[in-house]
Order: sequence, then C-alpha cells, then structure tokens
Amino acid sequence: MIKNILDNLKKQGIEIDLTQSRLLKAMLDTISIDKSLTTNRLKNNKLTKKSFYVWGDVGRGKTLIIRSFLDIIKEEKAIFHYIDFMQTIQNELYSLSGKKNPLDNIAKSLSKKYKIIFIDEFQVEDVADAMIVGKLLDNLNHLGVVIYLTSNAHPNDLYKNGLQRKKFIDDMANIVRSFNIYELSGGIDYRARNIVNEDKDKSKQIYTDKGIKLVIEKNFFNKDYNKKRFTINSREFSCKAYSKDFIWLSFNTFFSEPNGPDDYIELSKNMEWIFLNDFKTCDDESADIIRRFISFIDICYRDKTKIKFFFDKCQYQNLYTGEKLEVLWNRCYSRLSEMQAPEYLS
Repeated sequence: MIKNILDNLKKQGIEIDLTQSRLLKAMLDTISIDKSLTTNRLKNNKLTKKSFYVWGDVGRGKTLIIRSFLDIIKEEKAIFHYIDFMQTIQNELYSLSGKKNPLDNIAKSLSKKYKIIFIDEFQVEDVADAMIVGKLLDNLNHLGVVIYLTSNAHPNDLYKNGLQRKKFIDDMANIVRSFNIYELSGGIDYRARNIVNEDKDKSKQIYTDKGIKLVIEKNFFNKDYNKKRFTINSREFSCKAYSKDFIWLSFNTFFSEPNGPDDYIELSKNMEWIFLNDFKTCDDESADIIRRFISFIDICYRDKTKIKFFFDKCQYQNLYTGEKLEVLWNRCYSRLSEMQAPEYLS
C-alpha cells in the first residue's frame, strides 16, 4: 500500500525525504490495512491519536502527502481549503441565526456526514474566524471526527497579535493535546523547483499599458474590451479592460477597493485569463492591500487560474516589505514564483 502512495507522489514530482517518510508512517499507523486495499479504515481505538496538524515551509508537499494518504482510506470524508471551510461555516451560522448553540449544531451535522475532514492551509487571521474555528474543531474532535490540518505556522504561532487571542489559544490548546503535530521543515520546495527561466534581461519585463494592450490584441479577437468598470456579486469595481475571456486589473487600484474572497472566487471561476499590472511596494501601513492580494492568490492558485503578471519597476520580490503578514506572504511569494512558470500557465 505504501508503494501505491509513493508511486502517486512520484508522479507529482515528489521523492519523499526522511521527515516526509516519518509523517506518512505515522498516518499509516492509524489505519487498519485491508490486503485488497478496498476497505482500509481508521483504527477503532480511542487511545490512538488519529488527527494530524502538519506545518512547515511552503512547497514541502504537505497537501499532496495527506491527499495521497486519504485516497486509500474508505471513509466518508470532506476536503476543504480553509477559505472554503470558513465560508461554509459562516453560511451555516447565518442559516441558524437566532438558535441556541449554533456551533454545536453545525459540528453535529458535519459529524453525521463525515468521518474525516481535511482543511488545507489553515491560516487564522480574522477575529471572527478566530472566535469560531477553535471551538468548532474541538467540538468535531469530541464527536469523533478525524481532522487533518496543514499550515505554514506552528499552532502556537497562529493568529499572532490578533484581537482576543487568548480565547483562541485556549480553544486551540485542546486541539493540540489531541492531535499529532508534525513539522515538515527544510528540504526541496516543490513549487520553486518548477520555476523556469525568467527573462535574463530585466528591461524586457517593463510593460507599459500600451504594451499590455498589444499582448491582449494578439491573443484575443474580441474587440469589445475597453470597459473600465465591471460588476461582480452585484457590486462595481475598477478595471483597465475586460471581455468574457479575460480581465485586466490594476493591482494598486483593485486591491485598494473593498473586495474579498467571494469576489475573487467569481473572477477565478469566470475568467480564462487575468492580467495584472501597476504593482507597488506595500508595507504594514498598507497591509489591507496585501491581505486582499494574498487571498486572491490563494483562490486563483487553488483553481489553477491563469494569471499574467506584468511586474514593472516593482518586482514581486519587493512587493511586501512588512512583518505583520510574513508567514502568509512567504506562501504567497512561493506561489507567485510558480504561477509565472510555463508549466503552470499551460
């Protein structure tokens, strides 16, 4: 069975190292293996810790390893990106408005549907999420749901400097005690490895609006794209151009406007290509711009959205110089690198 997992990982470019091998072995120790590989299930042993919190540097294969492992388990399971998970919970809370103990009801409902829940890229940064997610996970854990979380940060470093952090940490403490905590540090960055040659001549990367328009005209035959406003989720936002196939956004303008994950999901779902230019260096004084951009990149990366970045005077290496969002930015930085590679765009 482990050979099946290793073969699957190898197809995706991962030759596992020692720390990854230890994680995989620890997860395999929590299941009862069927020789036919058709009914592998979690061990029915309450003393065995079955849930895992896996954290470490960007690109270490955390998601691929857990998903490859979950593929061999024949239990009812749900796989979420953290953003999608929180949106699902918020929608449920809205539908239960006015009722007692809504989080308890949501946990019970989820536990009836799923034996396993995997939440990828666990990244608590919002006070509303922080007041919900710790208690919800604790409830799910007590109801016997096995939970897998991946993150770029150790549990003790989540939601740093956040409002009412003590309550969040208290809730998470119960989770930490009942989870296997594994760090995947160092080693190969499987995202960065796929980066292909960037232009050696940096002057060629300086794209004017006129140059970008020429790129669009060469590749899209729809001439009806000179619109400066577009509507999404019943709200209007600024753009430089768009058609049914693409949208051209100004980083400086669009991410300064009050938009969010719901808007990025719609863009990712409906646009074949997204063009971005007008980048500027941001620090902690303009953290809201970078926070929106990170969320945008998370969603587009998840959906494999094709984005052409026209970095001019401000290269992506210098896009964020602050400290407040360092952990989130490190992941975003890795993804920006990969998303510019021909392999990604193809």
